[in-house]
Amino acid sequence: MNLIAVAAFTDNYIWMLHDGVDALVVDPGDATPVLEALAEQGLRLAGILVTHHHGDHVGGLEALRPHLHGPIFGPARENIPQPCTPVEAGDRVELLGLRFTVIDVPGHTAGHIAFYAEPTGEAPLLFCGDTLFSGGCGRLFEGTPAQMHASLQRLAALPGTTRVCCAHEYTLSNLRFAQAVEPENAALRNYQAWCLEQRAQALPTLPSSLALELQINPFMRCSEPAVMAAAEAQDPVAVLASLRQWKNDFR
Repeated sequence: MNLIAVAAFTDNYIWMLHDGVDALVVDPGDATPVLEALAEQGLRLAGILVTHHHGDHVGGLEALRPHLHGPIFGPARENIPQPCTPVEAGDRVELLGLRFTVIDVPGHTAGHIAFYAEPTGEAPLLFCGDTLFSGGCGRLFEGTPAQMHASLQRLAALPGTTRVCCAHEYTLSNLRFAQAVEPENAALRNYQAWCLEQRAQALPTLPSSLALELQINPFMRCSEPAVMAAAEAQDPVAVLASLRQWKNDFR
């Protein structure tokens, strides 16, 4: 399977997965870069996965429908442009010969979901929308800190080799904040240096890996003493709430 981060807007990634013939895309907020990528690679659009209802994730659906040769799967508890097959936690959907498990990850939005698959002979794939970013997590527009913490813990339980396919190139901004939280974190320092090199070459910092996020992402490290001290809280949910408010105001 070939995994491509299709750039959209100023900092979105529309993930495309293809086998050389058929492709699926995730969260197509803009149809134009998707259609260009399909034409360039000579691919047929076989399906679409949607993680949540925000416009920069669903805005391209209508323009893509005439080119679509398969289903659209999206969160059952959110208002997704129809027709769309609703899915929820524990459901399994098949595209490109892969079986994706749906994971419930509310917090950024109330009904946000993620899709997880284990391609044969390859590292697992996680399409997590705006729940988990490299070095960060989504803003709590509709959910609570407790929901976001529980969602991130569900993702933390996946294999460390899992490729984390986030929907935005927010990494450098997130890492500046992470450095303020954990200035002595050597893994974070090393990763930040690598990400700076990537972006200097106009290359994505993504996908990340779950093992890496557990080392460098403060929102995945709410039980670490250094993170609790920086957040001035002890309970992991209170730590996440403190971090999220701090990040909202961080410049």
